[in-house]
Amino acid sequence: MQDNVLNVGPEPLDRDDVVDVARGGTRVELTRLAEHGIAATRKHIEALAAEQRPTYGVSTGFGALAVRHIPSDRRAALQQSFVRSHAAGAGPAVEPEVVRAQMLLRLHTIATGRTGVRPETAHALAGMLNAGIVPVVHEFGSLGCSGDLAPLAAVALALTGEGDVFDASGRLRPAAEALAGAGIEPVVLAEKEGLALTNGTDGMLGMLVLALDDLSALLDVADVTAAMSVEALLGTDRVFAADLQRLRPHPGQAVSAARMLALLANSQIVASHRGPECTRVQDAYSLRCAPQVHGSARDAVGYAETVADRELAATIDNPVVLDDGRVESNGNFHGAPLAHALDFLAIPLADVASMADRRTDRMLDVARSHGLPAFLADDPGVDSGHMIAHYTQAGVVAELKRLAVPASVDSIPTSAMQEDHVSMGWSAARKLRRGIDGLTTVLAIELLTAARALDLRAPLEPGPATGAVRDLLRTRVPGPGADRHIAPEIAAAEELIRSGAVREAVAGFTKSTVDRRVS
Repeated sequence: MQDNVLNVGPEPLDRDDVVDVARGGTRVELTRLAEHGIAATRKHIEALAAEQRPTYGVSTGFGALAVRHIPSDRRAALQQSFVRSHAAGAGPAVEPEVVRAQMLLRLHTIATGRTGVRPETAHALAGMLNAGIVPVVHEFGSLGCSGDLAPLAAVALALTGEGDVFDASGRLRPAAEALAGAGIEPVVLAEKEGLALTNGTDGMLGMLVLALDDLSALLDVADVTAAMSVEALLGTDRVFAADLQRLRPHPGQAVSAARMLALLANSQIVASHRGPECTRVQDAYSLRCAPQVHGSARDAVGYAETVADRELAATIDNPVVLDDGRVESNGNFHGAPLAHALDFLAIPLADVASMADRRTDRMLDVARSHGLPAFLADDPGVDSGHMIAHYTQAGVVAELKRLAVPASVDSIPTSAMQEDHVSMGWSAARKLRRGIDGLTTVLAIELLTAARALDLRAPLEPGPATGAVRDLLRTRVPGPGADRHIAPEIAAAEELIRSGAVREAVAGFTKSTVDRRVS
């Protein structure tokens, strides 16, 4: 765990805050303002708990069972039973970074002073984060309405010392044992706490924020691999000129075109066919239109960032405690805004991958590659070159197209028809994460293929930027030659992309272009 500390109060979180805690191990502390608001709101809940008039979530059952008034001596059992019954997930455990993100986001909602959770419960949740304790949250259990119920209930259950967790070393342990080892006292839930710990969209939002971080990086890489392919296929850079791009003023398109133009600057290969001897009038769409497709994806990311930022300023709970002490039911837990954004991102992601597949295929086809050997093989016929690497890429692209089918158009009624329209936002988030992994693989294969093609254009040299990426890859993957086991080479290229090394290799060449973040 890192020594950095994020102060969590009622103010909106930044997306970078979520990434730092989820992936970087940044510690968290509640601010004094948060502690004051939490304590003040708790007094309202305790006053309502003492009244004879029933209040939902405080002295009643839940969902379709809200009609039953629960006597005071059974309310602690009510909260514990709620958490136990709702921790009903199934399937494999989701990634620790997702669980840490949702834990932070639930802590932030508590810090707004609108939930009625006790200060000691909030401190216990912060303590789990800081100790690196990650409750086991299963793949299935959220419909994205009434919040991410089963995923958040798994966290709440661990707070009470039940269920299983991963400790800071990644070892699976009983929650009670891990809490004791970290010096955290298990929580005995009081009125409303079980509901307040589980009724949020934190899993969906956490995965959206993490996906935005990943996609921003991958779209930068897509510009790089596309530029390398344009160069390898003897394409022109003139179509990326700023005056042409201004004729269609989409901001994301301008970003990608400016980046590709900078990446292709001073290329001997591009310069070699600028003269009148080149009879081609236009390049294929997969080369010429890359900024339009990549740019549209960037603009989709910009929209989703706006949704995420609004959610990071939100308080999601039901019922919610208002400043005047009223406890009001509401529908803010519905995941539609997040589900729609998550589904939206899956569509341009698949399109970017599809275009990369077309460029890869073009480099392997002797009829369209403008002088490259068939399949970039060393001895075509004896060697297959990148033929089957492209099969793998094509298979992943086909899967990404399936994953682009929206989850949010589905709804399945539950809770005796009380929850008769659900968002499926958790499912949208899960498939987007798989899509991000797939796009990484697709771009890795284009990177491998384009770098090999650039080598085969010798003695002409690529531009300084694309050459730097080719040279980076050559530290892990040899250049052209007889067939080798290619699966490890794909994995090496994936790692260079995931680590940020590819983006870093071209950072100095693209820093003067318009900023990649599009509002």
